[in-house]
Amino acid sequence: MTSKVSATELRRFVSDVFRHEGMAAADAGAMADTLVWANLRGVDTHGVTRLPRYLEMIHEGLMNVGAKPAYSHPAPSSLVIDADRAPGPVVLSHAVERLKVLAKEHGIALALVGQMTHSGALGYYTSNLAEAGLACLAFNAGNAFMPYHGARGLALGTNPISIAVPGGDSQPLVLDMASSAVAMGKLTLARKTGTPLEPGWAVDEAGNPTTDPAKAAMSTPLGGPKGSGLSLMVEILASLLSGNPLVADALQKTGEGGKHRQNAMLIAIDIATFVDMAEFGSQVQRLVGALKALPLAAGSVNILMPGERGYLAMIERSASGIPLPPPVVTELAAVAERFKIDPLALQA
Repeated sequence: MTSKVSATELRRFVSDVFRHEGMAAADAGAMADTLVWANLRGVDTHGVTRLPRYLEMIHEGLMNVGAKPAYSHPAPSSLVIDADRAPGPVVLSHAVERLKVLAKEHGIALALVGQMTHSGALGYYTSNLAEAGLACLAFNAGNAFMPYHGARGLALGTNPISIAVPGGDSQPLVLDMASSAVAMGKLTLARKTGTPLEPGWAVDEAGNPTTDPAKAAMSTPLGGPKGSGLSLMVEILASLLSGNPLVADALQKTGEGGKHRQNAMLIAIDIATFVDMAEFGSQVQRLVGALKALPLAAGSVNILMPGERGYLAMIERSASGIPLPPPVVTELAAVAERFKIDPLALQA
């Protein structure tokens, strides 16, 4: 039976876990905020199901809870961060706050973050910037979890992109998508729960299509060559521009190619620098209204905008609780027992 927990309680638990692992309170809070945000919005693949793996990464020396990122500004409106293997949510949250200032000063600002660990849900950061009146584009390059179109074997990351803009009087519009058919986290969660995969989502070690989550070794590129090309360009922009190659090191077995690493590029645009903010919001709402007024296609029950499904899930889950499948509840209970911290108080 699926259990439920409040967002407040889940944040408390995650923060307690990371503080136990030596993180500063603010950094542990950033980790909790990012993971619980994903759960609230129905992106459970990037929520607390990731917690056990994050703890493994800490113990394996891959995630540095005491990282001291180095900041530089090659251009007045740019920010480059060598993350020192910091947890992605911690260093990216810092980058977002700096981008808010730089974008307001210069109209547009760019941040490159290299040598971090798993980012969490990319839409968390772009929506944060959109709520501050900025448009944002974000690209996240990671380790190989999918093949390159036409080739066999692991080659590229499922490198996601996210684009968010203020929504006028409504919630921001937030596109958050992997360059693979589905995020690798969806395969991992399906493996935990024993849920069959949709056809076309994954292939096995030999490159054969499979719907068995136990056999799924790689996610497939979204749209074949389109997903491969998108992932490749994210690797070039987020990794090579920051001087932190991932794919070539992995394929050629050089540098730290075998270790978990991620890089990111974020671009923030101050809308008010280019167009009246109220007019922009009005035009976004006009466009959304025109799209929602279209006749429904056969089989459709509604017309959703980017991020709207997550927003509706957040409203529902904030009120009724965040559902956690039994395998995840068991994992979190084991974490609480091992660390001797208060276990999750699940809702009745």
